[in-house]
Amino acid sequence: MLAQLVIFLILLALLAKFAWGPLMKVMKEREDHIANEIDSAENSRQEAEKMMNEAKGELKDARQNAQKIIEDSKQTAKSQQQSILNEAREEATRIKESAREEIVQERERAVQALQEQVATLSVQIASKVIEKELSQEDQEQLIDQYLREVGENK
Repeated sequence: MLAQLVIFLILLALLAKFAWGPLMKVMKEREDHIANEIDSAENSRQEAEKMMNEAKGELKDARQNAQKIIEDSKQTAKSQQQSILNEAREEATRIKESAREEIVQERERAVQALQEQVATLSVQIASKVIEKELSQEDQEQLIDQYLREVGENK
């Protein structure tokens, strides 16, 4: 039994020296490798979170800029609309004023033409009255006749 105990102790010492040491070394290397992988994964996760937060911030800024551009476009459209309306109103006013002036000129021409006709008729009536002495009734009939003629000439 003593021999078996000695052989067991020798075997145990050999195992400790040749098997246990290298096995522990491999286990330590594996543990270090796994710890490094975990640290690397944690760093990657933190970097991804940081990038995600930056992307969210940039997206928020982009949305704000887009909203600002839309608002600016709306304001520009409103000012252009107002400008176009004002120009149209001014043009309509100018056209109305021009038409009024034209109407006044036409009226003046018509009045002048009528005055010329009345003057001509007056001269004709006067010459006929001078040519012959007419009674009051004859003169009224003559005036009515010439006024009818003027009305027909229009």
